[in-house]
Amino acid sequence: METGNFQRSGTANRWAVLALLTFGVLISFVDRTSISATLADSAFIRHFALTDVDRGWVNAAFFWTYGVFQLPMGWVADRYGVKWPYATSFALWCLATASMGAVTALTSLIVIRLLVGMTEAIVIPASYRWIRNNFDESQNGLAVGILTMGNKFGPAIGAPVGAWFIVNYSWKMMFIATGLVGLLWLVPWLLLVRNDLPSRVELTLANRSARTVTLGSILSSPVVWGGLATNFSYGYFMFYCMSWMPSYLVEQRGLSIARSGLFTFFSFIGIGIVAAISGWAADRIIARGCDPIVVRKAFVIAGFVGGCTVSFGAYASTLNMALLWNVLSLSLLGLATANNLVLSRLTLIPKAAIGLVTGVQQLATSVAGGLAASLSGWLLQVSGSYDLPMMVILAFLLAGALATAVLYRSEWAPKVTDAHDALGQA
Repeated sequence: METGNFQRSGTANRWAVLALLTFGVLISFVDRTSISATLADSAFIRHFALTDVDRGWVNAAFFWTYGVFQLPMGWVADRYGVKWPYATSFALWCLATASMGAVTALTSLIVIRLLVGMTEAIVIPASYRWIRNNFDESQNGLAVGILTMGNKFGPAIGAPVGAWFIVNYSWKMMFIATGLVGLLWLVPWLLLVRNDLPSRVELTLANRSARTVTLGSILSSPVVWGGLATNFSYGYFMFYCMSWMPSYLVEQRGLSIARSGLFTFFSFIGIGIVAAISGWAADRIIARGCDPIVVRKAFVIAGFVGGCTVSFGAYASTLNMALLWNVLSLSLLGLATANNLVLSRLTLIPKAAIGLVTGVQQLATSVAGGLAASLSGWLLQVSGSYDLPMMVILAFLLAGALATAVLYRSEWAPKVTDAHDALGQA
């Protein structure tokens, strides 16, 4: 009966669930990046007696557990569906975020950040698993583009909202409010999303298929390594902006915390809009008969090259030019966003391996986030300027463009056996 109702609801239901997944990603990014506003707040820095290196470690703590748990969470999404694993993890990370408003020691703060990273690790593997099961190639770019608007609008909204709470209330109230308000998302999720927990027969079939999707077979694919390189390069720039942009704008460009939140908002709104439009544009070109791999590769390379304009901002002589290049470089990176994710996690990846491959690639993204947060803090401390951390971004973006051009080839995609084939061979 439940399956029949789901089928009758048709297209409208799947787009509604996609919207919920997008809001789920948005909330997760608000909760993970709200810390960046506090790290630009002098009262917060004095409260925990933070050095620049300490700030880097606080920023990075989230990414270590977020990365480590990508693989097991990808496995959970492949085996046990999306609805209940996602709902459980969501509730836990919201409560953990709220509890950061009560901590008094640096060690406690870092431990809770580790917990938030662990529980948020379900978000991306589960979301891509759901998209692969409900959309086809001609719609993947738009679907992924919409989903990625969540992880761009999250920091865009989180930065000014966090700054507003800090200015008008306190950093403690900011954590409590953002954590508890997010719990409201669970109501439509539990009411709208069908229970996709596999039956015993479906789970047996999935386990048979899983025996043909080993970590070794995935890591032997150059496409997977291409995805690791591109997701690392992309993630390094994006997470630098999430973790250090407010501090850069306050400390090196002289903006107030409130104004830094506003320009962070524009940067992430820009990349989110460009990501959705470029994903849709690639879909339309592909629908006209063009090779999907060639089309999406062109968008990805253009995005990495466009992001390289961040180097102009580092050495801009005026505040207005620095702000222009900050917003423009991150926005142009949006050309790569959806199309890279579709290539590295959907188009070139067999359906049975989506969760595991996404987990592997999210590990690279998480390592990039941890490295961007901690390495940038160290480079800032030894150089006394944000120019050197921004130059490191340039090198990674060029590496991402090269990996896209060389490694994304259909003949190098992972080879696995479909679940029905595996059942027939058993």
